[in-house]
Amino acid sequence: KFENIRINSGMVIIRHNASCNIDWLYCALTSHFISRQIKKAAFGSAQPQLTVKIVNGLKVTLPPLPEQEKIAAVLSTWDKAISATDALLANSRQQKKALMQQLLTGKRRLPGFTGEWKVVRAGSVLHEEGARNRGSKITRVLSVTNQKGFVLPEEQFSKRVASDNIENYKIIKRGQFGYNPSRLNVGSFGRLDTFEEGILSPLYVIFSIKDEYIDSDFFLAWMHSGETRQRIKGSTQGSVRESVSFNALASFPLNLPPLDEQRAIAAVLDAADREIVLLEQKAARLREEKKSLMQQLLTGKRRVRL
Repeated sequence: KFENIRINSGMVIIRHNASCNIDWLYCALTSHFISRQIKKAAFGSAQPQLTVKIVNGLKVTLPPLPEQEKIAAVLSTWDKAISATDALLANSRQQKKALMQQLLTGKRRLPGFTGEWKVVRAGSVLHEEGARNRGSKITRVLSVTNQKGFVLPEEQFSKRVASDNIENYKIIKRGQFGYNPSRLNVGSFGRLDTFEEGILSPLYVIFSIKDEYIDSDFFLAWMHSGETRQRIKGSTQGSVRESVSFNALASFPLNLPPLDEQRAIAAVLDAADREIVLLEQKAARLREEKKSLMQQLLTGKRRVRL
């Protein structure tokens, strides 16, 4: 498509000849088989590098040209399915984002709800928890990530990360919320759903909700909304350390509908979440299937019918 292309002097151009289908070659060069060769041959610790000699020495299993074309066509079918699923996933995420913006602010009301919304301070429906692990009775140490919420530290760091003395650690129970004040601005926040109880570093903030006023799922959605994230970001601007205390969080205004409408809104957003999860699982499954198929077709372990 281009008459002249200028590339960085550190790059290598790979050309195909008449005995090789360009689409098949691309698949072969991005396969696990080639990746292992590159990983083994690359040198340098900070940024592993390849030379033209190493690239020329890469080996591929070369089938007849018609078979190359058929393999490329088969793998292209998986690429199209992956692209279509990724597009659906991006659309679902965008739709959920729009739903949150509309439903959590009252700009859009669900059918059958007409009750008045009230603007309250978040602190009026929250209660900070401060129970300590006296006697070290609880040994399950937890941490909070910005992707998975509460996890065991060994899942995140491949080892237990905690002080030898855990008596001063804070106790968190199922249904309560927790966050690292220095990392709330990047989304390190969660509700404990996977364990009955655990302990967190004394640096963490733990709180519960007053469920006679606010639905737990509704509050969780509100915490992940764009408006709340902007308030969290704004509360750290100009400070020496980007830390959000419980008092700062408690000062945020919260637009609160009646409890039954909160539950209905949370149910709609939960359905959107389930759709996103299903699409994520489908995309991951398609990628694994393509990876397995590449391993078989590009090594000759499995042949295609012409």
